[in-house]
Amino acid sequence: MQKRSIAVVGATGMVGRMFLTVLEEHGIEADYELFASERSAGSTLPFFGVDHVVSELKEDSFTGKGFQYALFSAGGSISAKFAPLAAASGAIVIDNSSQWRMDPDVPLVVPEVNPEALGCIQKGIVANPNCSTIQAVVPLKVLDDAFHIRRIVYSTYQAVSGAGQKGYQDLEDGLCGALPKKFPHPIAGNCIPHIDVFLENGNTKEEQKMIDETRKILSRPDLRVSATCVRVPVYHGHSESINVEFDRPFELSEVYRLFEQSEGIVVRDDPKNNVYPMPIEAAGTDPVYVGRIRRDTSIDNGLNFWCVADNIRKGAALNAVQIMEHLIKGENK
Repeated sequence: MQKRSIAVVGATGMVGRMFLTVLEEHGIEADYELFASERSAGSTLPFFGVDHVVSELKEDSFTGKGFQYALFSAGGSISAKFAPLAAASGAIVIDNSSQWRMDPDVPLVVPEVNPEALGCIQKGIVANPNCSTIQAVVPLKVLDDAFHIRRIVYSTYQAVSGAGQKGYQDLEDGLCGALPKKFPHPIAGNCIPHIDVFLENGNTKEEQKMIDETRKILSRPDLRVSATCVRVPVYHGHSESINVEFDRPFELSEVYRLFEQSEGIVVRDDPKNNVYPMPIEAAGTDPVYVGRIRRDTSIDNGLNFWCVADNIRKGAALNAVQIMEHLIKGENK
């Protein structure tokens, strides 16, 4: 059997490096080629015990290479130009940017939630959802299947690493008193209710992403969703307060049972002993953590819970690798 061949685009970035870490941890051996911008070309990255030289991404980078898969995390404009070229060469592209997420012909996938969407890859591209959406829909899918969700209200508290290395650096520098370069205001000792650009409807693009992506992943195009997304001075790990209204009554014990039995979810909920999910504990780990599970008594059939995950790991790299693993399993059926 011919050895599998995989391209990693944006390999030197924060998510790209996490791609390599997760691929190594999952033991996905293949002939790998790593790509990045001209600026990073020629640098080396240790991977599977070997120093891999990073190649410059060019229009002919995929021609005749025989890649089966290409993991992309290099921004929307790069994906818009190069993902179709990779797909045309025969690779299945798993793209971490926002470029393809809302394309009706491109599946938007969280493997624990909607793996069936991988059965229809029309353009040779699979979209990886936004980091804040990924961790939310894992528990929400469980609840929707059981109680049918009527409405969702998100309030997110998002780590600076979600803005890339420059966001991370703003917090580092801000703690030393330097002015911000990435964010419009200092992030050290502050919370900024502004992630991405503002849209005409008053939402930021990040908030609109959560609304639109949740609907697409859950196959609920008319689902009522509201979101407020806030950048907070945390390095790794997004936190989310999620308020849900159901169509039918529920028991809290059933919510706990469903979460505890679900793939990818860890329940940490013992307030009397100060046990609840926190980003400092989620950083560097795979699961979506849920806690502070309680009724919202202000409405009928209302539920509040708190949700935390590592935004670079589960919110980007791990989810993409899990998508590829599902596709690899499908090769052998």
